[in-house]
Amino acid sequence: MSSERAELIERVLGGSRALSTETVMFHAAIAEQRGLSVVESKVTDYLARFGPQTPKALSRLAGLAPASITALIDRLENKGIVARKPHPEDRRKVLIEIDRAAMASAAPLWDHLVKSVREACEKYTDGELETVIRFLADATAITHDSTGRLGR
Repeated sequence: MSSERAELIERVLGGSRALSTETVMFHAAIAEQRGLSVVESKVTDYLARFGPQTPKALSRLAGLAPASITALIDRLENKGIVARKPHPEDRRKVLIEIDRAAMASAAPLWDHLVKSVREACEKYTDGELETVIRFLADATAITHDSTGRLGR
């Protein structure tokens, strides 16, 4: 590997580390404003992105033990963020569904970030954006896998 390539890879790693830290701090600030823990906030994001989930599926997504996800769901339900609904195909199961009104009330907290990222995207060509999208997908999968390897 050339020294130039090694330097570029180190810059990607450094930039990823900086972005990760700023992202965690941003999410912590949003969670605090909403009266949630960071983990509670991110579990609601899984529900917002993937739709209603069984507790078992949420446990797998979040990498949390079943008892931990049950306690988390209880807290979110008490805060009016989620509701348990009967599973339409298996009456022994429940689905955890996000309360859309609760999520809509949090949307303004994201306005500046979303607007600014959209503006930043305008600086890039379509091809460059496709490269960024591929990198983000790869980094997301690597991070998810790495979380699972920690054995939470």
